[in-house]
Amino acid sequence: MKTIKYKVAGLNRALSLGFFLAYRQVRKSSFATTALIVFVMTLTFLNLVVVRGVLVGLIQGSTDVYKKYYAGDIIVSNLPRKDYIENTSNITNIIANLPWVESYTARYVEGGRVEAEYKTKLKETDASNEANGLVAGIDPRREDETTNLSSKVVEGTYLTNSDTNSILLGSNLLKKYTPVDVPGFLLLERVEVGDKVRLTVGGNVQEMTVKGVVQSKTDVDSRIIMLDSTMRNLIGRGDYNVDEIAIKLKPEANDLMVKEILIRSGVGATARVQTADEALPSFLIDIKNTFALLGNVVGSIGLVVASITIFIVIFINAITRRKYIGILKGIGINSIAIEIAYVIQSIFYAVLGILFGMLVLYGFLVPFIAAHPIRFPFSDGILVAELSATLLRAGLLIIATLIAGFIPARIVVKQNTLDAILGRR
Repeated sequence: MKTIKYKVAGLNRALSLGFFLAYRQVRKSSFATTALIVFVMTLTFLNLVVVRGVLVGLIQGSTDVYKKYYAGDIIVSNLPRKDYIENTSNITNIIANLPWVESYTARYVEGGRVEAEYKTKLKETDASNEANGLVAGIDPRREDETTNLSSKVVEGTYLTNSDTNSILLGSNLLKKYTPVDVPGFLLLERVEVGDKVRLTVGGNVQEMTVKGVVQSKTDVDSRIIMLDSTMRNLIGRGDYNVDEIAIKLKPEANDLMVKEILIRSGVGATARVQTADEALPSFLIDIKNTFALLGNVVGSIGLVVASITIFIVIFINAITRRKYIGILKGIGINSIAIEIAYVIQSIFYAVLGILFGMLVLYGFLVPFIAAHPIRFPFSDGILVAELSATLLRAGLLIIATLIAGFIPARIVVKQNTLDAILGRR
């Protein structure tokens, strides 16, 4: 028992003395050198967090846009072997009466084709200026309340309830927005707002006017959008059964809880109920996981670089102070206290770098990129920096720095005391 108390007391003395020696070393060191080391640690921390955050944010941006401008928080769709959602009117009544629902929009969705310049074709055998896509029939007011679709009209204007002969074209159907030249991939050329086009859906053909172009970087960009009333007449859907319902919840609502309530209310018997995250295309999830892995790999390289930097700094510091270390050992200072001093010094650099890094990250980078997303062709990238993940990487950096500071200190302190004092190798 006395031995244990003696060891504990000795360790406490070593820690106290180590803190004192570390404080003196940092205080007497060059300000420029300290600032440079802290700057390197700050960049290393940002490299650990930001590279992964941008890569993940690239896909997270797509996910956010998918929820905001297409799926809402919950999406209800037809069962795999059904052509539409049966008993739609009952389902919409259930949805409308839920206290957590802010708004919802019901859509008719069918495959179709849109053709331009059909009046100027000289021969029927001439190549058609056409594109294939999904035709969506919507209630303009409900759609805008749920997905804010009107904000994504980049040409022309949004639909109104009187636009029975008008359509919105998704930007992916137009060559000027999607300059892709692939055999078999049909895109509309030379089509502007106000032009007449021929729409074929449900075996019926109707001439429509292009009222606007939608670009949301979601599935909507591959759709031809029209009034639900016009769509019902074209496809002969007199029972008012729709193909999908997007539901927007109030901010405090839990999507999983509302999903379960809908299923228990009988909606699950005639339709598939999914949260927006569950309905995400699998390739997006796979890309997100891959980018997260790439970010971790790049961050790990930065972690190794930081460890090497601290190792070199502490090693050079210890080598140049060999005589001082030898004197400390000669007057009875415990070797452990000297090692602790260098470890504390390295941790000081890491902690200071992390603090500055977090200030830059959450004080500038995250809000700035959120306000000015990185524009990619298929998404608006954001910076994903969850606090838990950031703290984990900060912890890893401190551990790596601790090890990198201990090893060189241990190497130098283990040298013979007399050789260290006399400067002999």
